[in-house]
Amino acid sequence: MVEELIGQKVVIDLKSPYVCLGTLLSFNDRLLELKNADVHDLRDTQTSRENYIAESVASGIKRNRKRAWVVSAEIVAIARLDDFVDE
Repeated sequence: MVEELIGQKVVIDLKSPYVCLGTLLSFNDRLLELKNADVHDLRDTQTSRENYIAESVASGIKRNRKRAWVVSAEIVAIARLDDFVDE
């Protein structure tokens, strides 16, 4: 299933107050690799997770990492950024 997302812009919800956005490059049983990633600590702003993602859909991913690796055990959900629904 995750292999369908290779090359796609994704949003990754984590157990912690972080959300990661970027293009999925690769994955294995322990890590997902993102390029042009935005690793965002939601404690840094008053914005909710949903509003932050909606803003990123509207204005583009605010890259703060050329590459980032996300620990699979910390992931709650992963989806294509284009599949985000703001209703």
